[in-house]
Amino acid sequence: MQIIDLSVTTEESPSEALGLKVSHENHEQTAGVLKDFLGCSEEDLDGMGYASDTVTMISHAGTHVDAPWHYYPTSEGKKARTIDELPIEWFYGDGVVLDMRDKPRGYGVTVDDLKKALAKINYKIKSRDIVLIQTGADKYWGTKEYFESGCGMTKESTLWLVEQGSRVVGIDAWGWDRPFWAIKEDFAKTGDKSILWGAHRAGKEKEYCHIEKLANLDKLPKPFGFKVVCFPVKLGKGSAGWSRVVAMIED
Repeated sequence: MQIIDLSVTTEESPSEALGLKVSHENHEQTAGVLKDFLGCSEEDLDGMGYASDTVTMISHAGTHVDAPWHYYPTSEGKKARTIDELPIEWFYGDGVVLDMRDKPRGYGVTVDDLKKALAKINYKIKSRDIVLIQTGADKYWGTKEYFESGCGMTKESTLWLVEQGSRVVGIDAWGWDRPFWAIKEDFAKTGDKSILWGAHRAGKEKEYCHIEKLANLDKLPKPFGFKVVCFPVKLGKGSAGWSRVVAMIED
């Protein structure tokens, strides 16, 4: 079985627009703590404790799965579920990649775009497929440009995917929606409130989860015929959970 890592590294990066701080402690720094735990001296430990890390970040840092609670207080007329309340079965399933790398930066992916991409690879979405949108934005990971890169989804295209049977979808960009700058520009021109975070707010009507900050979709040898594993960390009452997303391909 071939396993392909579809996750970015959780690290301090210019790409993390909302901030992430990591502090590393080496073995010498923690020797005093370990000796107290074990009732010995630092000399007994050769002056060495344990390596450790302290991380300060939001639940939406790094590759992560958003819960319906993140989008809106309610979903399908009920209290929206948090990440720890969702069925674990949702996060393992057949994957399919829809290539949108030809779309311009800031573009909103339409239902017609999705249908054409599916026709191109001769694939029909079935229940519980995990659909991954490829924008190419992951190539900017590690730079400030990442935050504003790639195209994004719309309310209509998101609802369409859910209506086809998907409960979990994902994208290799900073967010599932179009970049904020593109939404901001269109709202200034039109005053249309429906476009404000529209793809996320689709979760108010249909319950679904999306994965953000995927990577390496171009390393998959084919657009379907693989499994996606994206179990989120079980963060109590969390709006999201970090995930080491991988694709598994049987030879």
